[in-house]
Amino acid sequence: MDKRFDIVGLGEPMIEFNETGTALYRQGFGGDTANFAIAAARQGANVAYYTRLGDDRFGRMFLDLWAKERIDTSAVGIDQNAHTGVYFVTHGTDGHQFEYLRAGSAASRMTVDDLPLNMLRDTRFLHVSGISQAISPTACDAVGAAVATASAAGASITYDPNLRLRLWSLAKAKATIEATIPHIDIFLPSLDEALILADADNRDDVFAWCARHGAKNVVLKCGAEGAWIWQESDGVPRHVPGFAVQPIDATGAGDCFDGSLVARLAVGESLLDAVRYANVAAAISTTGYGAIAPIPHQADVLIKLVNKLAVTMTEAAT
Repeated sequence: MDKRFDIVGLGEPMIEFNETGTALYRQGFGGDTANFAIAAARQGANVAYYTRLGDDRFGRMFLDLWAKERIDTSAVGIDQNAHTGVYFVTHGTDGHQFEYLRAGSAASRMTVDDLPLNMLRDTRFLHVSGISQAISPTACDAVGAAVATASAAGASITYDPNLRLRLWSLAKAKATIEATIPHIDIFLPSLDEALILADADNRDDVFAWCARHGAKNVVLKCGAEGAWIWQESDGVPRHVPGFAVQPIDATGAGDCFDGSLVARLAVGESLLDAVRYANVAAAISTTGYGAIAPIPHQADVLIKLVNKLAVTMTEAAT
């Protein structure tokens, strides 16, 4: 497919303040689809990103970041009357916790009329998320219109529900996500959120729920255990083991997985091989603080993959 972009991401970027010690925070960048876009770009994909930013210092910081990452931002809108979103990450015995300053953000004010239709028609993949649907009714409508536009032009649609029950009720989230699934090509939930959405007790029930709602391909992210793949074509779940690391901070690991996966699909890899690659990239991303800074580049991931393959072959020979 001859398109200008390999991948277009659409959603809400957020400035991150990540706790690194007592009363100490490191400033970084986040937002699920923004993390996705950078992960995809670092794996070598030609990426564009659409959002709306506040006319503020944080918005300008994002534009500078994306320029360094070689992400096309020609369609990004600047809202003179809204701010760029912010969130804080703290770490405790129960894992990482988030606090958000996002109400009324520029991204939440995006509308169908704002969408860059030519960009959406000129990409091979479009990536969207449930968070972008949850931040406002107008943003939800924009996601739906973007999916319809890109799909009609031949793009494959990838979708991470990224369930955040602080943004909307479970009933509303379920209704919206279930209505979206039939219109996308690859569904990318985590196991934890899928169990909630499907009201299920196990992985098989999750896949059954996905099938009932028209899923074509599902990649179920399971953290350190890796991921499971389910495809409508055969209905047989396949496990792809994770990559062992000593994690420090899992913020954004799922987004790194998504971006790395789609970047590999864009170069023609099979879904199985792309998931193997994404498992390694996501694992590496947990070895540093923040959502963006630890995302690896393609060369780093390939080295880890080659080393892992060598170890596996050695073990098999002994």
